[in-house]
Amino acid sequence: MTALRELGCELCSLSMPVAWAGDKFSVIVVDDANYPGFCRVIWHDHVREMSDLSREDRLLVNEAVFLVEQAVRDVMQPLKVNVASLGNVVPHLHWHIIPRYADDAHFPAPVWAQAVRETPSDILAARRALAEQLGAAIARRFN
Repeated sequence: MTALRELGCELCSLSMPVAWAGDKFSVIVVDDANYPGFCRVIWHDHVREMSDLSREDRLLVNEAVFLVEQAVRDVMQPLKVNVASLGNVVPHLHWHIIPRYADDAHFPAPVWAQAVRETPSDILAARRALAEQLGAAIARRFN
C-alpha cells in the first residue's frame, strides 16, 4: 500500500527514529526535554480524523495507543498518562501518549498550557534515563 502524503504536512514527511513501524502506523518516542517518555502513534496515510478510517483500522490504532500507554506506564512509572488526539495544528491523525507527574511543569493542566513550575533537573535526568528503555519496551509489545 502506498501512503497518501500531503505537501507541507510535518507528519507526512517525518524523518525521525521510530520505536516501531508497521504497514499502517508508526510509534515514536519524542525527544522532549520536559517530558521524557512522551510518545506518538502516527497513522501513515494523511487522514484528519478517526472517522476517516475503516472500523478495522480504528480498532487497530486504538489497540496501538493502549499498547504504547502500557509500555509508558511500565517503564516510566507516571502518576497518570495523558492520551490525546488533537491535530489542530497538524491535521494528520496521530495520538499523544504523555507520562504525567505531580512535579511536572504543567501538572495538573495539559502539557500545552502555561507552565506553573520547573521540574528539578535531577528528576528530569532520571526520567530521561528511564525513557532510554522505552523504545525497546514498545517494540516488544508490537513484536
